[in-house]
Amino acid sequence: MEVKTKRRYDASRRRSQAARTQSTILDVARRQFLEHGYAATTVARVAADAGTSVETVYKAFGGKSGLVRALWERGLDGRGAVPAPERSDLMSSAQTDALGVLRGWGAFTTELAPEVAPVMLLVRGAAATDPDMAALLVEAEGQRRTRMRRNARLLQQRGWLRPGMGLAQATDILWTYSSPELYDLLVLKSGWPVKRYGEFIGNALVDALLTHQR
Repeated sequence: MEVKTKRRYDASRRRSQAARTQSTILDVARRQFLEHGYAATTVARVAADAGTSVETVYKAFGGKSGLVRALWERGLDGRGAVPAPERSDLMSSAQTDALGVLRGWGAFTTELAPEVAPVMLLVRGAAATDPDMAALLVEAEGQRRTRMRRNARLLQQRGWLRPGMGLAQATDILWTYSSPELYDLLVLKSGWPVKRYGEFIGNALVDALLTHQR
């Protein structure tokens, strides 16, 4: 008598499909949030436009605030196979030239700011009336501040900061030039190409921070 064998369950295929579905949901959510705002965007509309169910959206992201958090986290990772913060750290540790480090940070801005800055501007606008967005704003700003302090310490330890500049001032400068508000002013409102914006950031950091400029 022939014995039937069970087909092995293909978990990797299911995970791949789930990842594609989640990516589609986030793409749709980003478009709707940026077009209509946080308050006017609903999970039901996101699910419908993504071709999935409301239950799937909630299961994957935990609701509207979870979608925004996921968009922020995805933006911070950048577009490479290795997350952008790791690539930035590798670049900074490998570079022996201060100009290379600061202009490298400017180049990373062209990858991250178009993804992260509009989301953070959305979060800032919603934070006044939504507790979840207020909490995310505090977390995101704190994380960015910590990152900029770390970058400033690297410059200080290598002796690259201009005379009389301390860690706090260098952190403030890096914090300012990495702000979503600056991207909003120059790219979204003034129409600068992202490449020009990245070059501006790199050159501005050189002028503001280094002992020997250009």
